[in-house]
Amino acid sequence: MKIAFLTSEYPHPKANFAAGIGTSIMNLAKGLQQLGHEITVVIYGQDQDETFTDSGIAFYKVKNLKFKGLSRYLTQKKIQRLLNTLVCEKKIDLVEVADWTGISDRLRLNCPVVIKLHGSDTYFCHLDRRPVKYLNYSREKKALQRADAHASVSKYVAEVTSKLFQLKNTFTIIPNGIDLEQFNNNIASLSSDETTLLYFGTLIRKKGLLELPFIFNEVHRQYPRAKLMLIGRDASDIVTGNSSTWQMMQSLFDADALANVNYLGSVPYDQIKGHIANATVCVFPTFAEALPVSWIEAMAMQKAIVASNIGWAPEIIDDGVNGYVVHPKGHAEFAAKIVALLDNPALRNQMGQNARDKVIQQFSIAVIARKNEAFYDAVLAKFKTSKP
Repeated sequence: MKIAFLTSEYPHPKANFAAGIGTSIMNLAKGLQQLGHEITVVIYGQDQDETFTDSGIAFYKVKNLKFKGLSRYLTQKKIQRLLNTLVCEKKIDLVEVADWTGISDRLRLNCPVVIKLHGSDTYFCHLDRRPVKYLNYSREKKALQRADAHASVSKYVAEVTSKLFQLKNTFTIIPNGIDLEQFNNNIASLSSDETTLLYFGTLIRKKGLLELPFIFNEVHRQYPRAKLMLIGRDASDIVTGNSSTWQMMQSLFDADALANVNYLGSVPYDQIKGHIANATVCVFPTFAEALPVSWIEAMAMQKAIVASNIGWAPEIIDDGVNGYVVHPKGHAEFAAKIVALLDNPALRNQMGQNARDKVIQQFSIAVIARKNEAFYDAVLAKFKTSKP
C-alpha cells in the first residue's frame, strides 16, 4: 500500500514543530515501511513549501496561505490539490489525518480518508472543563462525519468523542506504538544516582505541571535527596494568560525543593532515551491525554512510572503491576507511590520489567503496524467496491 499522513507536526529537523501526534506517526510510518508499504508525509503549517525524501519517506512541507478571512480555506484547497495530484500519479492510495481542529473537513479527495482520534480540541476542552470554540467544534464534527473510516488510539478517547459529537461511527482501536530498538533497557545510564524523577513532555496545565510542584514538595520532605528533572517545551497557560507555565511552576515549589529541580527545556528527540535511562522513576500527573507515547517509551525502557489514573490510563498501566496510577490532585498519595519506589529497588525493578513486557506484547511498532495494515486493507477494499 501507499499510505499518506496529513499532519501539522512531525519530528524531523526540517519541520517546524513536533509533539505526541508527530511522534506516533513517525513510529507507525517506520513500522509500515518494515512491512513493505510506501509512506508519504504531508506537513502543513510550515515555513516554506518543500519536497524531500529521508529514510525512504517522501515529505511534502506545505506553507499555509495568508489571506484575511480565507487563509484556512485556501490552505485546504492547496492541500487538496497536492494530495489529489499524488493520487493521480499513483503515489498514494489512502490518507490518514488526525482529528485535531478538523483540517480535513473541506477536503475532497480521490482516495479514502481515514481519521484517527489522537484527541480533538473539543475532547481536550472537555477534559480541561473549559468551553470549546464553536468553529473548532463544527470543523472537527464535519471532518469526522466526512471520513471514510475511523480509528482511535484508545477506547476512552473514542467513547468520549462519540458522546461529545453525537456520533454513531464505529472506531477501530489501534494504540500508539513505539520502536523497541530505539527504546530499550540496554542504553547505559548516565548516572548511578538513584534519586532522579523525570517528567518529559510539554510544560502545560493540562498535563498536570501545576500539580507536580506540590507532589515534589511532598516527595522532597520525605526523601530530601530526590531530584526532579523536567524536559519539554514551555507553553503559555490558557487559564491565566501567563506566557510561561515554567514560570508559574517555580512559585509553587518550596524553596529547598526548587533547588533540586532542573529544567532542561526541549531536547532533540533522539536524546530523550538517554535521559529516561538516567531516571529512577518517571512521573506523569496529566489531566488530558488520548494515549500518551511518553508513558509507553518510559515503560519500554523498563522504568517504573507513577501516572494519572484518568480515563485512558487503564489501557496502558495495570495499577500496582507495571506502574502506579493516582489522581493528579492526590498530591500526598502520588508522592507516597514515588517514595515507595525510591525506597525499594526490588519493587522498582520488578515493575519496570513488567512494564517492558507489556509494551512488547501490546505497543511495539511490529504489533501496531500489523493492526494498521489490516485496517487499511479493509478500508481500501470497501472504498473500491463502493466506487461506481
